[in-house]
Amino acid sequence: MQVTPLIWFITLAVTVLFFVYEFFAHVRKPHEPTIGESARWSAFYIGLALLFGVGIGVVSGWDFGGEYFAGYLTEKALSIDNLFVFLIVMTGFAVPKKYQQKVLMIGIIIALILRGGFIAIGASLIENFSWIFYIFGALLLVLAYRQAFSSHESNPANGKFMQLVRRVLPVTDEYHEAKLTVKKDGTRYATPMLLTIIAIGFVDLIFAVDSIPAIYGLTNEAYIVFTANAFALMGLRQLFFLIGGLLERLVYLAQGLAVILGFIGVKLVFHALHVNELPFINGGEPLLWVPEIPIWFSLLFIAATITVATVASLLKTRGDGGRNQRDQVQGDQVATAVPDGEDADPQADDDANTSAGARK
Repeated sequence: MQVTPLIWFITLAVTVLFFVYEFFAHVRKPHEPTIGESARWSAFYIGLALLFGVGIGVVSGWDFGGEYFAGYLTEKALSIDNLFVFLIVMTGFAVPKKYQQKVLMIGIIIALILRGGFIAIGASLIENFSWIFYIFGALLLVLAYRQAFSSHESNPANGKFMQLVRRVLPVTDEYHEAKLTVKKDGTRYATPMLLTIIAIGFVDLIFAVDSIPAIYGLTNEAYIVFTANAFALMGLRQLFFLIGGLLERLVYLAQGLAVILGFIGVKLVFHALHVNELPFINGGEPLLWVPEIPIWFSLLFIAATITVATVASLLKTRGDGGRNQRDQVQGDQVATAVPDGEDADPQADDDANTSAGARK
């Protein structure tokens, strides 16, 4: 894939202009976006990302187009998981809703800058050290395991890193609009808004470690890696307000991402064996019998995994909601059946508990 410095310059300039427009058009004036506003802009950015992928396929060939779409899907799924942690952080710091747009915007910009740095480092390592694929593959397998068996219940706002920040910085207890610092009695204090942004920046750094090796397992083209990441992050702010409570219903998202990361990790190890240069493996010769997983299979696998995880999550939470509603109705019926001032029959309670235990 031939990407000239001029194309890189135009791509970077357009990306910066998009985020500048986002800030001045939507974020500068604090407000909580409506569902309609969020839906329109989410559809616009997703449509733009898809059109860009079609453009890559038409101009550079559909092998590269497939790599872009596989990378975009993977990065979008990881970004949604990122949003879930953003939600936990903002809840932990009790960020007012009208200021959440600003926090999200700054967090997304930090994420793009960090990922840009990791992309440059990754491209340099891949170009000079083919054995880096072994490390990327092993890292993704470890991350897949952690993703599958960890939970998002821990709050980064109360983690060790933020405890250290609080010891270093004097902090006010209350927000002062969207200000990051405020001066009181001659002393400069950090506001909870600044702490929130620091926490989200730290989270972005951790997620960059996941996302960059993952997409380099799908393509070696730095341009595709960058554009897939940029488009995955564009519209993420609007998506946060659009799906809202749906984030909490995606109970199998972590497991779906674990499957995707594990699959890409295996793909990377296969590729590393196929281009092997390490002297202690097969005498430094490539293992050409090791299969290379084609990009069309990767794209179908990633899309199918995301679909299954989403549908299973919605069915699970809908089923749980229905059971909770039925239990509530049955409880109300029992309560109304017992006259005021009288206790229910203990034997009936035992029978009801036994029946409920059987249903569970």
